[in-house]
Amino acid sequence: MPRRSRLTALTLVSASMCLVLAALFSFGAPSSPALSAAGPAAVPAAADWGLSFPTEGETPVGNATVEDLAQYGAYYLGDTSQKVLYLTFDCGYENGYTEAILDALKKHGAPAAFFVVGHMVESAPDIVRRMAEEGHIVGNHTFHHPDMSSISDLTAFQKELTDLEALYQETTGQPLSKFYRPPQGKYSVENLKQAQQLGYTTVFWSLAYVDWNVDDQPSAEAAYAKLLPRVHDGAIVLLHSTSATNAAILDELLTKWEEMGYTFAPLTDLPGLS
Repeated sequence: MPRRSRLTALTLVSASMCLVLAALFSFGAPSSPALSAAGPAAVPAAADWGLSFPTEGETPVGNATVEDLAQYGAYYLGDTSQKVLYLTFDCGYENGYTEAILDALKKHGAPAAFFVVGHMVESAPDIVRRMAEEGHIVGNHTFHHPDMSSISDLTAFQKELTDLEALYQETTGQPLSKFYRPPQGKYSVENLKQAQQLGYTTVFWSLAYVDWNVDDQPSAEAAYAKLLPRVHDGAIVLLHSTSATNAAILDELLTKWEEMGYTFAPLTDLPGLS
């Protein structure tokens, strides 16, 4: 039976553009207003998630600290005392690259988390089922991929999460995991509280690169130039499953990180969760 909340073509275009914006925020330019020479401010009332990298290879500075985020059960870093990486992929739609990504993860025995939206589950159910069957976490990126920081009403906020939960349960026969990534990297203190109240762990990221523009994909060399020097202990890595470059390099990228001494862990191993 057709779902009342099924996405229209216009909504898909909007969601795709939001993914573009999300990747821009993932770079965390040093000019981010929440950052200063004195370090990050407390969690802002509303913000776009951002990072700066004062020293490559060391933990980046977010626009909220690990301690501030922990008040709301949120993370941007994992266990920084271990050479461990947490691989995450944002999945707004399927354009032919996710299965190659899954193949590389399977080859390396590397767990990952895939943050999906409604369109991904509706249009590529077999791939979403494969994620679950191969032991990966499937997380909540909301049904429609809106700016959640503009939603203050708990009922409206909850509906974006529960509509996806219902679709995923219907599609896979399994409950959706309780990991949430804010669309576009936009969040607020109220959102963090709402997600926590609903039993969700909010997951930002500490390492990403410009992999989102499907019409202007970086070369392998350009990808390595960002992802290798900036990798750090406990990194939560954000990649996009729509990237041809990611599909092409992931096997070699994981090998390079392994040669640097890194192992891969699921988000369930984040400090305080395991």
